[in-house]
Amino acid sequence: MQPRKLFRIEQYRPVDEVTAGVAGAAVAASDGVPPASANDADAALRHLEVITEIRGVRALIEGRAREAQEALDKVQAQFKELHKLKVELDVIESAITETKRELATIHVTGFNGQDMSRVANELDAVVDDTEQATQAILGAVEDIDARADALASGLTDEAHRATAREIQDCVIRIFEACNFQDLTGQRISKVVAALKFIEDHIRRMEEIWGGIEAFGTVAPVVQVPEQTEEDKLLNGPKLDGDIGHASQDDIDALFG
Repeated sequence: MQPRKLFRIEQYRPVDEVTAGVAGAAVAASDGVPPASANDADAALRHLEVITEIRGVRALIEGRAREAQEALDKVQAQFKELHKLKVELDVIESAITETKRELATIHVTGFNGQDMSRVANELDAVVDDTEQATQAILGAVEDIDARADALASGLTDEAHRATAREIQDCVIRIFEACNFQDLTGQRISKVVAALKFIEDHIRRMEEIWGGIEAFGTVAPVVQVPEQTEEDKLLNGPKLDGDIGHASQDDIDALFG
């Protein structure tokens, strides 16, 4: 007789259970109850094996479900981070667009390139004209002081000599007031340096964005109002090198 096949469930059954099963079968036989057939025992063992396999599959499914939930939680966390990143990128894009609009506005309003350099040149011209005017005033005042001194030395009347000294006192006050030219020149020079600094960095920003040609499709914040014919004629004093201005000789020839 061939030995009976040993099922897997039987391999995990404790020895006591197997012994108890055999003992139970013997007791049942001694009580007159017929023992279970081999087929029934095989069916019971197969049933237990199926149940065990099902439990194993269920545990495996539960493990996979937990892993899937953990993976889903990670994906959701990454999605939230990506959403935050998108919001930040939108803010950066908006800032870049506004920066381009401001640069385009600076360009169309004339605060760039040649026009901005002209502003600095105009201020330099103010310093030069102020210095020349101050020198002329100081020269005239020195003449007045010299004449007043000569006049005072030639006068015998004390009242007239006092008047000459008063004139000299006024001359001194004029000298003191002319110090404004030096202070004004220093302050304007600071403004010119600041304008040149701004101009330089505006040009660098334009170069970073690909040059002013890259702003052709960007609408400026404000539009420059059109000048009337009268406004176009109000150019102010000419600078050295300017063309299109009438010289003093032209004016003299017109009235000559």
